[in-house]
Amino acid sequence: MRTVTEPVDTIALTHNISCYEICTNDFAYNLICVAQWKHLSLITISLPEESGELMWSHLEDLQICEMETPGTDTRCHKIAFSPDTSLNAKPSKVTVCAAIGKCEIRLFQTDLNEKSDVISLNGHSDYVNDIAWVCDGELLASVSDDYTCRFWDITTDMQMGTTNIKNIITFCLSSAGMSIKSHPDEPNKVLVAEKRGIIHLYNVRSKQTVVSVESPKFPLMSADWAQSNRLFVTALAGGDIVTWDLSRPLKPADVKQVHEDGGRIVRFAPGSGEVAMASIGRPDLTLKVFVGKSTVPIIEAPLKTYGGLAWHQRLPYITAASDNKLSFWKVHVK
Repeated sequence: MRTVTEPVDTIALTHNISCYEICTNDFAYNLICVAQWKHLSLITISLPEESGELMWSHLEDLQICEMETPGTDTRCHKIAFSPDTSLNAKPSKVTVCAAIGKCEIRLFQTDLNEKSDVISLNGHSDYVNDIAWVCDGELLASVSDDYTCRFWDITTDMQMGTTNIKNIITFCLSSAGMSIKSHPDEPNKVLVAEKRGIIHLYNVRSKQTVVSVESPKFPLMSADWAQSNRLFVTALAGGDIVTWDLSRPLKPADVKQVHEDGGRIVRFAPGSGEVAMASIGRPDLTLKVFVGKSTVPIIEAPLKTYGGLAWHQRLPYITAASDNKLSFWKVHVK
């Protein structure tokens, strides 16, 4: 009989959560963007280490659509904060990108007071599976079921509403693009993962592939690049967590059989200590957290629905969304 790990705390929102993201920027590390019905909610949290208990406050709602046309998909399924997002600036500056519906990307900008703007990025012809800010925030990158990885040049004047966005680079893939990641120590490189199990490291400036690795299983549904070590990449493929050391890329450094019926997402913990990673997959839609090469999860918890997975950037918490709830588990890692 498996041991279920209960969350240490939970935030209950009004509507079901389709996805969310926690900001990783130093000046907005407790800012969360949550996608719900017709809107994105910006909230801030204060964890027990900071205030003695979990507290949260609502800042603003960003409208996805005024009204829904029957048969039209307006669900938001990916969110990415811009690196220049700051709650310490006067006025505040929040820039968030969201993949919405079948193939639309929207850029939301707000000062949390009077000014807000929404800009659409058009170019993909099928579902956008992941988005990321790359090249120190100069470019926005996206991957899609249309077998492309696109890079968008985002040049912003000091005044909101004067943003010019162009698709300046397109890499053609051999299958659907599932994940795209950047790394603070490799500003000109991006990790692009394909559904058929191939992970490429591209140099955006030279437009060349640096290295590629291949998963022993597919379909690959998610991949991540360890922020604490630029040589470690991992993927969730065929229900296995497969990890590579790029200094020895010919074969995986570690393979864990984790989710028998396939996985949804995998994420490295951001800390610089012992390597930890979290994943969500089936059967029974389960969150699992592993440390190092151990095959025994230190956290295992069932979820009712899937609404995303994210680590807190500063404190040892893993979060997951299910139904209308955002839950927090404390992870004890050396």
